[in-house]
Amino acid sequence: MIERLPVRANDGTTRELAGLRRAQAAAGHNPQLAAQLAERYFDLAMARGDPRYVGYVEAVVARFGEPLPPSLRVIRGLARQYRHDFVGALDDFAAALAQDPDLATAHAWRGAIFLVQADYVAAQRECEALQRLDRAVLFGACTGLVQAYGGKLESAYQTLQAALAKAGDPGNRLWLLTHLGEVADWRGKPELAEKHYRDALALGREDVYLLAAWGDFLLDAGRPQDVLKQLAGWEPSDNLLLRLAEAEAAVKGPNAARLAQMLDDRFAAARLRGDTTHQAEEARYQLRLRGNAKEALRLAAENYRVQREPRDARILLEAAIAAGDGAAAQAVRDWLASSGFEDARLRRLAQESALVTRR
Repeated sequence: MIERLPVRANDGTTRELAGLRRAQAAAGHNPQLAAQLAERYFDLAMARGDPRYVGYVEAVVARFGEPLPPSLRVIRGLARQYRHDFVGALDDFAAALAQDPDLATAHAWRGAIFLVQADYVAAQRECEALQRLDRAVLFGACTGLVQAYGGKLESAYQTLQAALAKAGDPGNRLWLLTHLGEVADWRGKPELAEKHYRDALALGREDVYLLAAWGDFLLDAGRPQDVLKQLAGWEPSDNLLLRLAEAEAAVKGPNAARLAQMLDDRFAAARLRGDTTHQAEEARYQLRLRGNAKEALRLAAENYRVQREPRDARILLEAAIAAGDGAAAQAVRDWLASSGFEDARLRRLAQESALVTRR
């Protein structure tokens, strides 16, 4: 039996989902309607940071046997990448593209996975496929991140800005503004970063990635009270609960112990399920809230073998320094050297970790 998620007050998606379920039930074994329903569930998983919606996606797709049509292959690939099964996700996207080479969504998500894996050559190939399909906004978003991760922050910023100028869809605009905020912050321009984050928030759309990036920006700026205000009510999301717990600890608030215990319980439950999707967050929790540098380093190193984005690099560097084991962060220093990634904070941490290695 699938757990029913609690309904939010005045939640406009409730009727929409009910309508999609009714349409699917009435149509019987209709993959097109099933794909629409599963895609909406996935959108909610991304917006609210609740993996139970991914369970809904998987249940919808499981009703159909192999070979799956391309639309359901893409949806299954999305669910797999959410759970960090990147090999399975890439297989699904490749199979879908073999059936329909014009599936821009499959190219875009393949590019996203290659970025996570720090395979920028492969990611750029997916960007070029989007250009061939005349998907200018997706091409700009993809290329902008390849440039950002590959040591070209100024070019990345200009590319993302150009894509934003062409973007009319609110979801695309939110994504672009969020990443413009990140790039501006990496360039050492906090005022510009804050403007982009606030413009993204002003769109009024739920998005856990945006809120996590904004929360991290505020924590780095020494503004935990703003984090508590912005993320109030978001405790169901593990990612945002971590930011809330860090902010509450920073102000020595009355809820600090309760929030930390909630995280402890969530991570324990994930381990029982064999779920390793939040290892980076658990490493942060162990380092910043529990002061357990060795466990934080173990988790951050395991995570970095799967995910190699800047935030994954940062927690590995911080944990290595705290644990006095700079050698454990050699992979990050190698990545910084090969990629040319320009964030000054990461480069300072890398230098510090190298000094720890030589003690």
